[in-house]
Amino acid sequence: METLLFAINAIMPIILLILLGYVLKRISLLDEQWFKKGNKMIFRVCLPAMLFINVYNIESFSKINWTAVLYSELAIVVLFLIGILLAVLFVPDEKQKGVVVQSVFRSNFGIIGLPLAKALGGAEGVGIAAVLSAFSIPTFNVFATIAMTMFLKDKSGKVDVKGMIKKIVTNPLNIGVAIGLIVLAIRSFIPVNTDGQLVFSLKKSLPLVYKTVNNVSQICSPLALIILGGLFEFSAIQGRKKPIVIGTAARIFIAPLLGVGAVILLTKYTGFQMDRAAYPALLALFGSPMAVSSAVMAQEMDNDGVLAGQLVVWTSFFSIITLFVFILALRTLGYL
Repeated sequence: METLLFAINAIMPIILLILLGYVLKRISLLDEQWFKKGNKMIFRVCLPAMLFINVYNIESFSKINWTAVLYSELAIVVLFLIGILLAVLFVPDEKQKGVVVQSVFRSNFGIIGLPLAKALGGAEGVGIAAVLSAFSIPTFNVFATIAMTMFLKDKSGKVDVKGMIKKIVTNPLNIGVAIGLIVLAIRSFIPVNTDGQLVFSLKKSLPLVYKTVNNVSQICSPLALIILGGLFEFSAIQGRKKPIVIGTAARIFIAPLLGVGAVILLTKYTGFQMDRAAYPALLALFGSPMAVSSAVMAQEMDNDGVLAGQLVVWTSFFSIITLFVFILALRTLGYL
């Protein structure tokens, strides 16, 4: 019962914020144009700010758990390839294929995963999760750009590779992470004073700048969920049932089973070693529902944004059950 309540408490605030947005739209307090403009603001301003802050708050490169990072990156690549296979075999609509691919490998790590890792693993768990986010989120964004571009053809009937690269480089989410990594790298060369504190830091030397960016990052998650609720339509399920079922099952069952299950098998049957403190972060990374930014990004990149929004909602709802099962299993086996 305790595990079930934990899973419900982790996911229900997400569902309730989505529901709030849905109600605000239905009572006409906010109109569709407001939600669409808010969608653009989330993608171009709030999410980049949140990702920058997440990366900036990493203590140093020397604190990085490289085993967990390399494993998680490899697992994301495998899930990306599985997503392509599922999309090619079972999704005929070209604008829906990239969205389904995205649902397989891209989790809501920033909004749900980090709090989940903290709840499961405490300060150590969230510390590893923050490090993983600095690498996994850029990987998510690059693969998402590829997925939502590779199935769309230009006028000549070919994939626009140059356009794909341009979208990766100019993606606001990638830019936010890149700036964070640059600042983190520069910080490693800044001298410290006699108290062991940095002579110059954004947080202490330019507090107004840091607080502004941090405040923008803090409104990102709730605002994104409210906007998602406002854009959600139950009637949109019609004609999308098959990709919704495939994407939901892949996101909340196949991804955590592969991402967490594989490392357990490797540890048991090979010489591979993974720090036990990394398991909360790995479950959060692979077991969280589909990223809210997926819906924003799909809409911005001329894919089926409605399907992406549906997948965010349904994976969030059903992940209450699957997270409970995986948390219970890992606790039983002694990994949590």
